[in-house]
Amino acid sequence: MLIKTYGSAINGIEATTITIEVNISGGTKYYIVGLPDNAVKESLRRIESALSTSGFRMPRQKIVVNLAPANIRKEGSSYDLAIAIAILASSKQIEAPLLQEFLILGELSLDGGIQPVKGALAIAMQAAHDGFKGMILPLANAREAAVVSGLQVYGIRHLKEVVDFVSNRQSLDRTQVDTHADFFRRGDSYEVDFADVQGQENIKRALEIAAAGGHNVLLIGPPGSGKTMLAKRLPTILPPLSLDESLETTKIHSVAGKLGVAESLMTVRPFRAPHHTISDVALVGGGHQPQPGEISLAHNGVLFLDELPEFKRTVLEVMRQPLESRNITISRARFSVNYPASFILVAAMNPCPCGFYNHPQKECLCNPGTVQKYLSKISGPLLDRIDLHVEVTPVDFTQLVAKDTVERSASIRTRVVASRELQAKRFDSIPGIYCNAQMSSRLVRETCLLHSTGQALLKTAMERLNLSARAYDRILKVARTIADMDRSTDIKTEHLAEAIQFRSLDRRDWAE
Repeated sequence: MLIKTYGSAINGIEATTITIEVNISGGTKYYIVGLPDNAVKESLRRIESALSTSGFRMPRQKIVVNLAPANIRKEGSSYDLAIAIAILASSKQIEAPLLQEFLILGELSLDGGIQPVKGALAIAMQAAHDGFKGMILPLANAREAAVVSGLQVYGIRHLKEVVDFVSNRQSLDRTQVDTHADFFRRGDSYEVDFADVQGQENIKRALEIAAAGGHNVLLIGPPGSGKTMLAKRLPTILPPLSLDESLETTKIHSVAGKLGVAESLMTVRPFRAPHHTISDVALVGGGHQPQPGEISLAHNGVLFLDELPEFKRTVLEVMRQPLESRNITISRARFSVNYPASFILVAAMNPCPCGFYNHPQKECLCNPGTVQKYLSKISGPLLDRIDLHVEVTPVDFTQLVAKDTVERSASIRTRVVASRELQAKRFDSIPGIYCNAQMSSRLVRETCLLHSTGQALLKTAMERLNLSARAYDRILKVARTIADMDRSTDIKTEHLAEAIQFRSLDRRDWAE
């Protein structure tokens, strides 16, 4: 008897509905066809044990399981439950009139328990799009899937619960999430705040500019000067996630299996800080079973690379294209997947191997030429994609113990949001451009017009400070953001002057 159930396959961060066809006829062998991987092929052993311990039997006949469409590779253990239910229905051990209305997924334990799976949100969104009435999935994934409106979601713990439900013998408690209420209730739950940072007002100003314009930042300073502490607080001053951004970010973390059991939506911007020993595949994504990398997990948030020169050269170079296109395409012989990767890069580094070059009190112990050699570990093309180069100096004792009131992140974020609203209005008719950092060279020429005094200042700065030609566009983008923060239509001389000072590493005499 032929029975059909429905599961799903993940490609990148998108899901495809899979039809699971089970036919039982005369014979003795089991077959799974439709490009299954080893985890799918092994499912029959798990299913046999789960059925036995749950009071059912595995038919001793020829069982053919087809996963359609057959040209899509099926990976993972999420098909276990759908195959098991189809086998029970095909062998007439149960009557299952509701199978056509629900998409079923879950991994089976040998005792019939249901284990969680990856990508539940992406699968739920596709199920709603394909017109399914609901989903039956592990209880641990239920809140995640219930975010999708118009879809009945039932979380289950054991195979018996599913059998009773599809047989109309027992009802299940529907998992429901008020998406908007859940989103707005937890939309500002950061554990850190800029109020924790004493002093460093110039660095806070630079990070505010970075947040307002979406600019990448490089923090250069000695050990203990506060680079990591400041970087961790950048997400707290970024504009709050919109609901669409929250869904997109949650989907990526769901596919990667990084979403907590109790979480339904990610409501704060992600902050990812991989160790400098990370591989290029772990950073950009891919692998035998494609997974999002750190740059995609940082989508709509911040990617923090501490000790930047210690990262392998190949790891840093693979970021060049995603920093421009804001997505990453992983191409292999048998597949190609696309992951979004729109993030703000914050990098931190010591100015030299010993860490004390340009330190106000301590002497640098590095040999002549060592500083330049250390900085040369960062390639020019990568440095070219970082708008702000900020020198961080240590905070002295009087600032550390000062009782002055320090501005909180919420106050800074208000100014950042106002600046982003100006930019959104400016680029409203240009798809894919949302902030100043994303402007092309053509848009820079059209948007960042200078008066004669500004042009003279920029010319003088480039000549006297030995600024490179590649700094020109970056300075104009940052100056445009500073002007937006001042609610100024024109880029004034003071805006340009402030932008120029944030190009430390473009000064050819910086490390001489």
